[in-house]
This record gives sequence, C-alpha cells and structure tokens, in this order.
Amino acid sequence: MPSPCIREASQACLQGCCRTLFLGLTDSSHTAFYRSSAASTPAYNFHGATETSLHPNARFSDHESIPSLKDGFTYFVRAYPLYLDTQQIDRIRADEYNHLALSKHVCLDYNGQCLFSYAQQQSFPTVPTASSSSPSGSPPLIMHSPGSPFFNISHKAVKPNSQVGNGGQESEFESRIRSRIMKFMNLSEDDYAMVFTANQSSAFKLLADTYPFQHNRNLVTVYDHKSEAVDLMVEISKRKGARISSAEFLWPNLNISTGKLRRLIVSKRKKKKKMKMKKKGLFVFPLQSRLTGTPYSYQWLNIARENEWDVCLDTCALGPKDMETLGLSLFKPEFLISSFYKVFGENPSGFGCLFIKKSNVSFMESLITSPANIGVISLISTSPLFPFPEEPETQQISKPSLEIRNLAISESRNSPEIMKATEIEEEEFSFTGIVELTTPFESTRSTNKEMNSNLECRGLDHADSVGLRLISIRGRYLINWLTNALMNLQHPNPEGGIAKALVRVYGPKIEINRGPAVAFNVFDWKGEKVEPAMVQKLADRSNISLSNGIVKEVNFLDKNEEETEMRKERAVEGGERMDRSEKGHCWISVVSAGIGFLTNFEDVYRVWSFVSRFLDADFVEKERWRYMALNQKTIEV
Repeated sequence: MPSPCIREASQACLQGCCRTLFLGLTDSSHTAFYRSSAASTPAYNFHGATETSLHPNARFSDHESIPSLKDGFTYFVRAYPLYLDTQQIDRIRADEYNHLALSKHVCLDYNGQCLFSYAQQQSFPTVPTASSSSPSGSPPLIMHSPGSPFFNISHKAVKPNSQVGNGGQESEFESRIRSRIMKFMNLSEDDYAMVFTANQSSAFKLLADTYPFQHNRNLVTVYDHKSEAVDLMVEISKRKGARISSAEFLWPNLNISTGKLRRLIVSKRKKKKKMKMKKKGLFVFPLQSRLTGTPYSYQWLNIARENEWDVCLDTCALGPKDMETLGLSLFKPEFLISSFYKVFGENPSGFGCLFIKKSNVSFMESLITSPANIGVISLISTSPLFPFPEEPETQQISKPSLEIRNLAISESRNSPEIMKATEIEEEEFSFTGIVELTTPFESTRSTNKEMNSNLECRGLDHADSVGLRLISIRGRYLINWLTNALMNLQHPNPEGGIAKALVRVYGPKIEINRGPAVAFNVFDWKGEKVEPAMVQKLADRSNISLSNGIVKEVNFLDKNEEETEMRKERAVEGGERMDRSEKGHCWISVVSAGIGFLTNFEDVYRVWSFVSRFLDADFVEKERWRYMALNQKTIEV
C-alpha cells in the first residue's frame, strides 16, 4: 500500500510501510558528506547541531511557515547523520507493525516494553472449537480467530515469600515467559525471583504490603511527577508507620536538589567497623523521569546502598535495552519494578513485574489476604499447544466477561472510565496477552513439550537484535529534535518587541543524555496556558496520542520567580486551578510526549506540526468552543 508520505517526501517513506531509504539519500556520497561534516568531526557539537536541525536561526510564527516533511527530514539527517544507521528499526516497523502506517497513528503516550508484534498477533492459526461430539476425555479445543490472544491472566492468593522463594506453582508456559523476560532485563535467575502483577500499581502495592516498614521505618521516593502507583505505595506505607520523604527538584531544569536528597539518605553517624547496621528503609528511585525526561545520576544508588538503604529501582521509564548500562553485576538493587504491554500502537494493557533479590526473600512479610488485595497473577495458557496443568484456586471468568473485557480494552483510548478500570481495578477482571509458536499448529498434546521450546516474544527479540547503541542514538536524536522544534515556535507581532513563546518546556532542554520524554505546555498569544487536557484531546482528534501529568515537588530558589511562574501557570476559566503540595511546592499540569523504540521522524514531525497550529489564535478559540460544546473528556493514560 503506498504511503501518504511518499507524495510529500519524494522517495522516502517515513511511516515505515516501505523499505526505501530516507528521502532518496541512497547514494553513499550523500551519507559520507553528512558524516564527514558533522558526527565524524572531532569538534562535533551536539547542542549546536540540534539548534540547526530545523533551519539555521529559524523561528516560526505561522504554522504554514514550518518546513515540509521532506525539507525537515533533510535538515534532520544533516544534523544527525548517524540516524541513517537505524534503518533496521524502520524495516522492523514496516514488516511487523504496518498497522501504524495504515492507521496513520502517532503513539507517544505510554511507557513500557513491547512483548509481541502486530504481525505476530495477526498470524495465529484458527483452532476448531469444542463440540458436544468430542470424544470423552479429550482436551478441550478453544476457538481462536486471527489476532486473538493465546493466554489469560488470573489472580491468585499466595504468600509473597513462598511465591518468590520456591517459584510458586507455575506451568511450563509461564516458566518460559518468566525466563524470557529476565533474560531481556539482564537479570540472573540465580540472583532474582520474579512475581507477575496485574499492572505497575499492583507491583508497587505488593512491595509496600510486604516490606517490613515496622522495622525499617523510612520511605524515600524520587519522582518529579504525580504517580498513582507511587501514591498507592505511600498510602500503604503510612498505614504501616513509615516516615515518608520525597526528593525536591530545582526550577527550571528540574534536576534533583542534591543537598536535600543527601540529607534524607546519608547517615549522620559513621558506621562502626565490623558492625552490621540496621536498614533505614526503602529508597525508590527511577533513573529518569518518565514525564519530563530528566536523567538522574547512578551515584544515588551507590550512596543509598552505602548508607544502609534497601533500593527499589523503577525501570518503567527506561528504554528497551537500557538495563544493559546498569552494570548489575556490580550493583544489585534489592527490588526492581518493570511493566510490559502487548503490542505497540494497540492498547497499553499488559502486566507488571516485581523482581526481588533472593537474599531478601526471607525478611519479606507473609501476607494472607484476598487476591483482589494483592494483585499477584498467573499466566494461563488457553492454547492446546501448551500443557493444561491443574491451577491453584484462581478466579475464572465466563466467556461473555472475556468479550466485554476485550471490548473495554479496545475502547480504552477513548474512555477514561474504562481506562481507569484497566489501570486501577484490574483485580475485578482478567485480561489477555499474546504469544506465538513458530512451529506449525498441531492439536495433539503429545507434541506440546517440543513446541514449548519455540515460544516467541517477538517484540523483545526485535529490541535484542537492534541493540542498545542504535536504539539509544535514535531516541536521543528524535527527542532533542522535537524539544528544539517546540521551543522555536513563537507568537507573531510580539508586544513591546519581546517575542512570546508558544511552548514552554519543563525539565531538560537540548541535552545529549536526556531521557526519551518531553513535558511542555502551550500558551496563547495573551500568555495564558491552554489546558493540557484540551491539548491532549485535540491531538487525539489528529490521531496523535499524547499523555498529560502533573509536575510536582518543584523548588524555586527565588520566591519572586515562583510567584511569577504561578501567575503564568494560572488556568483559564473552567480549567484546573494551580495547586500546592503539603510542603508548599507548586504543582504544574503539563502535556508529555514519550519517544519509543519504534518512533520515527514523521511521528515527531507530526507532533510539531500539530502544536504549531496553536499559533493561530482562532484555532485555539474555535477548538475550545467545540471542546466544551461536545463535553469532551481527556483520556487518562
């Protein structure tokens, strides 16, 4: 199927549905010229190259004045010639995720690791349905149409220490999924045990429920944004008597307030030699912000360990291969939390994982409650290609319930109520994931054991085949280009000769080591903020999925500057009001875009093109009226 971008970008197909090279730059002389003029030069300046990646000294005050997709990509590869080395990712996107090209969908709204590919989802064989004439004692056959899932998820009541200590009762199918994920996470099964949870929030809740806060009485978190999962952990920890502290972030780049965090985690008393100190508590730390892309130093992990803290490393915001940079053979956190979703560009349903260092299992508290309060799950094979072991007591759901659940998931992008159920009320439902076998389908159970060896998680395989280097440079170029492009939009006819920026970026600006996310707000020509919920909804109408969130724990060293920013951040009539945390720090609602493994240049260009439409004041007023008239609601992701 011809791509629409071919008409605009000549020989290129930036959506990935064609395998032709970028913008006709197939001649090696072009690539050689770009490399010699930039990246291969010793004096290569990343910041300077990024500033010229749009057009030298370019400022744009009209959405019609921005360069075309073709011209924009030409400047892009001149600034970042090594981007051409990542064509393998575009081939993967073309072959395995062609639904992105067909739907023209830009997906920049959620984080996590992709387990399976869209092509894999569509290639399942059809299995005959069970009938009343089936021979007695024969295994039931389950009907699967193309694109249907091959395993269910069921909640179970277990003691966490027995689950992670002995591996629990699991099928061969579940064991192979577990091993594949741990290999991808670069974790040894000799060192860590893994628990499947309903979602990320359930993983945080499970850790808070089982961690001995009665003895290790402190919880320190390092998040520059509001997180339901972290808030749930804080609430549970408070009930168990924990003292809660959080890091602060300095305006305007939202770097960690080093002095404050050191006072929270560094011991005032020197540790005596040969004396084992009591653990202080739990230190929960992400290596970068999933909302703003602010990177944090690895040294905080070492400082916490040296001062007798148990460390929980939140990896949910990391890229697909970033775990390879951690050097876990040298530093092994006591806990890790991660999340996985099914297919990129589809719905973001999936499951969470809590990894527990096996040496810590003995002190984890036993917890005997209902499955709905734990969130521990099992992966149950529904295919006759896999064994059907007798499962421990689980909550089974009827076929109509499955149909309702699948419908709810498919509509999750357009319904906040359903999305909330997916994220928070996961205990009341079962949801499904996808696996594929590379061997041909056979219905006899005698071949199950042999076929199990071919269990395939193609989404993880793709990331492994590309590798850390190419994934990292691709994400680095795309997120910095988008950040720079947004900051180069300004309103026309500035009053008093001072140009008013259309977009304000929160957190790092152009930075080579920034994370693959950018938080921003749009301001109209009067200097008033356009509600993030409205920006998100308007983007959704353009088939662009963005997220929104709240930046919090911001510390202004200059209080006058804080009051100035508070006034700038005041919401328009009918919108959210500015709020403050209990400690007096201001909270700022923002829009966020996150770059994924399969994101390409056309994706970020379309986001920039969409945001540039706010340069037209009539566009803002007209769309606000339509937004209110239709009583639209934001999509919670």
